[in-house]
Amino acid sequence: MANYHSQDFIQTAMSEAPILVLLPAPLAPFGSAELSLGREDDPVVLGLRLTRRTFLAARRAGYSQVFFLEQNGYSTPWIAAVQDWRSLAATFACSPTAPLVVAPAAILSEVDWLKQLAGTQIEPAAWASVPNRIVMLAPASALEALLALDEETGMYDIGAAERCLARRFGSPVGIPLGIDPLVVEAPTDVRFAERRLLRSLVKETDGFMARHIERPISLRISRRLAATAVTPNQMSAISILVGLCGGPFFLSQSPFLQTIGALLFLAHSILDGCDGELARLRFQESRWGGVIDFWGDNVVHAVIFACMAVGWSRSASAPWPLWLGAAAVLGTVGAAGLVYWRLMRPKEGVSAQFTSVSTTPERPLARMLDAASRRDFIYLVLVLALVGRSNWFLLLAAIGAPIYFFLVIFLAARERLLRAPKPSSDLVGE
Repeated sequence: MANYHSQDFIQTAMSEAPILVLLPAPLAPFGSAELSLGREDDPVVLGLRLTRRTFLAARRAGYSQVFFLEQNGYSTPWIAAVQDWRSLAATFACSPTAPLVVAPAAILSEVDWLKQLAGTQIEPAAWASVPNRIVMLAPASALEALLALDEETGMYDIGAAERCLARRFGSPVGIPLGIDPLVVEAPTDVRFAERRLLRSLVKETDGFMARHIERPISLRISRRLAATAVTPNQMSAISILVGLCGGPFFLSQSPFLQTIGALLFLAHSILDGCDGELARLRFQESRWGGVIDFWGDNVVHAVIFACMAVGWSRSASAPWPLWLGAAAVLGTVGAAGLVYWRLMRPKEGVSAQFTSVSTTPERPLARMLDAASRRDFIYLVLVLALVGRSNWFLLLAAIGAPIYFFLVIFLAARERLLRAPKPSSDLVGE
C-alpha cells in the first residue's frame, strides 16, 4: 500500500463492501464499429466491453453492487441501472454504512486498485478523489452528497460532480498514490489500456528467462487470442499436447531431433503462460483450470524425463539410465502430488491456483524451492540438445528431483509442527 500525502486519509477496515457507480458521459467519443461488440459507444479492450470488464473487476475486488447512472436511455445489460441521483440515494439508504465510489464508465477497472480502494476509509472526511477519475464518498456523507448532486442538472460528468461536492463539502482529501486508473476517453486510448492490462499479467514469481523471453511472446499471443472464442482450458490442452509431442524426439541421440524436442518443450512453456493470461484477462479463472495447468506441466516434465531415459538406455544398450529416469519421474510426480494434496486440494474456486510449495512462501527454504520450481531449466535442456547431450540433463534431474521431493516433505513436516498447539505450561497444584 502506498503512503498517503494527506494525514486526513485513514486506512481502516470498512464496515461494508463499497458500492460502485458509473457515469456514462465519457463514452461519447467512440463511434467506430471496430471498437464495439453491440453498442458503438462501448469500447472493447482485450475481448471484453469496458463496462463488462468494470463489472467483473469490481465483483472480483469485493464490491457489493455496481450501478450505472442512465442518461438519454443509455444502459448496459450486465449492470443495474438507476435513472438519477435521487433514485441512487433511495437505493443507498438500504446500505448507509457502505462507502460509495463514483467513476466514469470509460474507466479501466483493474482488480488491484479496486481492492486497494475498497480497503480504505475516509472518515471523518466527507469525500476523496483522484481528479476527473474517481470520487469516493464516506458513508456518513454519501446520502447528503447524492441529494446535492440531484439538485443540480448535468451531473453526469465526473468533473461536474467534483465541483458540486467541493461547493458542498470543501476540498477533498487525497487517495493513495497506488490508485492511478486510466480513463479510455478516445479510441487511441484503447491501445494504452491493452498495454497496461498486459503488463499487469507479468508475475513477480516469473524466472529470469520467463520474464524476459517467454512472457513477452506469450503476451503477444494472448493479445491476439483475447477477442477469439479460444478458452483458457483449450490453451492448457494445446500447451500440454505440444509438450507431449516433444517427448519422443528425446528417444534419439541425434542433435537435430533432440533440438526439435527441446524447442517443443520450450513452446509448451510459452503457451502454458497463455492459459493463465487469458483467464485473468477475461476473469475466467477456475479451480478446474488451475488443476489442469498444474498437473499438465508436471506430466509433460515426467514424459520428457522418461523419454530421455529410454533414449539413453537404448543408446547405451544398458538398463541403468532407466533408473535415472525413474528417479527423475518419481521425484517430480511425488513433489507435485504432495503440493497438490496439501495446498491446492483444500482450496476452492480461483484460490486453488498453484502459487507456492509452502503456506509460508516468505521463508528462505520456501523461496528456494519456489525458485527451483520455475522452468528456466528448459534453456539448459535446449543448449544440451544442440550437441545431442540432453541425457546429461537427465542425470541432473535424477539427482535434483528426489532431493526437491524430500525438501518439500521436510518443509511440510516443519510447517505442521509449527501449527501444532503447544502444551500448556500451567502447573497444576495439589
